[in-house]
Amino acid sequence: MTAHFKPEEYEVGYNIPAAVGMDEADIQTPCLVLDLDALERNIKKMGQFAKDMGVRHRVHGKMHKSVDVALLQEKLGDSCGVCCQKVSEAEAFARGGIKDVLVSNQVTDPAKIDRLARMPKLGARTIVCVDNVDNVADLSAGAQKHGTTIECLVEIDCGAGRCGVTTTPEVLEIARAIAAAPGLKFSGIQAYQGAMQHMDKYEDRKEKIDIAVAMVKDAVEALKAEGMECDIVGGGGTGSYYFEGTSGVYNELQCGSYAFMDADYGRILDKDGNRIDQGEWENALFILTTVMSHVKANLAVCDAGLKAQSVDSGLPVVFGRDDVKYFKCSDEHGVIEDPDGALKINDKLKLVPGHCDPTCNVHDWYVGVRNGKVECLWPVTARGLAY
Repeated sequence: MTAHFKPEEYEVGYNIPAAVGMDEADIQTPCLVLDLDALERNIKKMGQFAKDMGVRHRVHGKMHKSVDVALLQEKLGDSCGVCCQKVSEAEAFARGGIKDVLVSNQVTDPAKIDRLARMPKLGARTIVCVDNVDNVADLSAGAQKHGTTIECLVEIDCGAGRCGVTTTPEVLEIARAIAAAPGLKFSGIQAYQGAMQHMDKYEDRKEKIDIAVAMVKDAVEALKAEGMECDIVGGGGTGSYYFEGTSGVYNELQCGSYAFMDADYGRILDKDGNRIDQGEWENALFILTTVMSHVKANLAVCDAGLKAQSVDSGLPVVFGRDDVKYFKCSDEHGVIEDPDGALKINDKLKLVPGHCDPTCNVHDWYVGVRNGKVECLWPVTARGLAY
């Protein structure tokens, strides 16, 4: 548990949703609940996959924003570090004891560069992505100002259509500039194909990744020809890690959602045509909610509405039940179809969120549960840190 958290200073129901030792039935809702057994199995499984494929796993902290979860992933999954998307997230992880942090994004604002350049003084290896040669001089100036070293990855847009260059000559130009810049170190390539992660069919995802692998391989070989080795060739997500991991090109994976699993990721299919939440990964994250009204015979209303989750990837799914269905929500209410009148006032339900990342970002706490008891309470350390 995070060292600065003192349970005796918090009141259940006001500051925190639960206390260690409490029965699961007494947890205040709506809140995020972690099935610790399922979480630990997911972490160990991905760690073993990475080991078997001969690659490292740099866990994606933007998903959970939690130092405690990241430290658990380090302990059980042998992760090599964390990647995140914001300098503020990176600082939170570094201050929490993570010693190897990649901002898998561009940092161009002068104030943010200054903060990034100070991060090595927190004891963390500090890495950032670059896709513009003009950014190199600014990063170099920041590192020199603070007497630190910032490692840089050239980002390739291998299909996501966001940041990153698209040609090998551009990769070489930026890599040369990094290698020549005081205070900077060229450390490799970032190449995450995010646009295909949620494609339903395994074969469709593989087709997209094959294109990405070819682009990255060409860049790696061109860099090597100029005497520039890539310590990191990073990418891979929950929907594709097996492709990058066995490519012979990538050496670091960056999976995030595998640890918690959500409804949108859960529906995609593995190589045998099965949903990945029905064998490959387990649901470990839930929005715990309480039925608060049942005036209408066929409808129940719960206390988890829009303010308890993100619905950008669809509505949540009621876990473990097919007799009821969460079908619409407003700010503070979720409406559940209950045709048989099975639900009662104060019944608790576990909802699998549609999209775990932004859902976690609207909560302050994770309640870790094992065998019907609250075992831990973890703050969402970087919750709301978007700068």
